[in-house]
Amino acid sequence: MAEHKPLYRWSLDNAIHNNERDLWRDSYKENCDCARAISQTISEAYDHDTLHLNDCAKLMIEKYGFNRVNYVLANTIQLSHNDRRYSETNRVWARGFHIPYDKQRHDFVVTAHPGLTDIFTRQVLCEWRALGLFDVSHCEENDSEQDYTGKVVVIRPEFLKDEYKTPEDQLFYISGGNGARPGAIGRKVYGEFLKDSEKTHYFRDEIIGVLKEEYLPEWAAAKLANKQEPKEDESSGMTIQ
Repeated sequence: MAEHKPLYRWSLDNAIHNNERDLWRDSYKENCDCARAISQTISEAYDHDTLHLNDCAKLMIEKYGFNRVNYVLANTIQLSHNDRRYSETNRVWARGFHIPYDKQRHDFVVTAHPGLTDIFTRQVLCEWRALGLFDVSHCEENDSEQDYTGKVVVIRPEFLKDEYKTPEDQLFYISGGNGARPGAIGRKVYGEFLKDSEKTHYFRDEIIGVLKEEYLPEWAAAKLANKQEPKEDESSGMTIQ
């Protein structure tokens, strides 16, 4: 799978403040390229009142990645939120994206006919649903009040590379960090992926929530149980709870 350029999600002002203007610029240029490519793909697929999209969505996702394709389509629909040629389903979906209102966002819109762009968007969302990812419906309620320490949480798929956008790779065991506690000033959480025990950190807002117990796969439950087993203190022979 192709390595995609990272999507910069914050405003130009934010980028300047954090000395990340180059990151913003590279992402902005890629957004523009993606919008043009989608527009051209739709145009080429439309012939004599018939839309032959076939695998157009898959091709764009392969070239630019789910994150950027979704972002560009959501931006396009947000900027035309009153255009009823976009379905209500797609307009609701687009509103779920936070896109900074930089004036430059008008540069990366899909210029194809809205009705055709709506069909293309549905095709992209069909590819997304086929991934079978965990979402908010699989997580416990009252997330803002949850202490994540010692819990299995679901990582937001937009913070995973496309090759890791799988339900297995979303499951993350949190061992600590200020961000694990609700209301804490720090936002980092530390832990490891249940799948392969790789250790890393995330920020609290990169997590959907704590996975409901009924959705925990058997393999994950076994690994979690192993982590939660009492450990024996080798020096004293005592069991540590």
